[in-house]
Amino acid sequence: MSSKDVQAIEQANESGRTPIVFVHGLWLLTGSWAPWAAHVEAAGYAPVPLTWPDEPETVREARAKPEVFARKSVGQATEHLAGMVGRLERKPALVGHNFGGLLVQILAGRGLSAATVAIGPEPFRGVLTVPLSSLRASMPVLGSPFNRRRAVPLTFPQFRYAFANAVSDDEARALYDTFAVPASGVPLFQQAGANLNPRTELRVDTRNPDRGPLLILAGEKDTSIPWALAHAAHRRQRRNAGVTEITEMPGRGHSLVVDSGWKDVADATLAFVRRHVPPDPAGPAETGPAEGNTTP
Repeated sequence: MSSKDVQAIEQANESGRTPIVFVHGLWLLTGSWAPWAAHVEAAGYAPVPLTWPDEPETVREARAKPEVFARKSVGQATEHLAGMVGRLERKPALVGHNFGGLLVQILAGRGLSAATVAIGPEPFRGVLTVPLSSLRASMPVLGSPFNRRRAVPLTFPQFRYAFANAVSDDEARALYDTFAVPASGVPLFQQAGANLNPRTELRVDTRNPDRGPLLILAGEKDTSIPWALAHAAHRRQRRNAGVTEITEMPGRGHSLVVDSGWKDVADATLAFVRRHVPPDPAGPAETGPAEGNTTP
């Protein structure tokens, strides 16, 4: 557990506010949630951005020492995050993007979440849809079996396709320069074999009555996790008796949590969390949700 994790958890506990935990996915770091953290704090919640195991503190450090990401699995990340969530004195809302969106669903399935928002979430065991665009986005890792044991960076063209296809060239370059770091190859190989492996770490308990309310947010133009893949996960999650919703964010790609339109996504996230986990009465007024196509 990093010093940043400890500080965020301690501050959340001291505040007495409901925590909102943020979990990033591959090719990003915890610092990518900084604008979100400020936004939810102003809304009356305690932001808790959490790291993956052995995560460097800065993009510069991550690029200089890519080996720290190698061989990190979904199971390692899950147990690491579950341990940190367990240190919070109030049950948190969980927000995750990419593989973070998968991880928060795993944690919610363990009953650790008061409300969960999975943004462009990677699929779990039982989601059988395999869009061609998702396969193409995964090929920088899956294209070589040796990448399973490596930390794999994305080139700018690969990042442009998998993350930043729905923004301008200039913004895509700025996002790549600011946020992109190498990522463990293990999770994508685990994902590729999840439906053939009954013991996979990519299992989500979709029926647990303690799962809590769940929202899946999908970008209309997301190539990594297109609507068909997000909707397939939603169909599986609807087996739960709790609230299960999906919203499509118009015109948005996979970079929707870090690009110039991030606040619309944050507002849609906050609107859902507020409905199920209201902030303390002393918190500020509500922020309106972004427009989108919502399906209960």
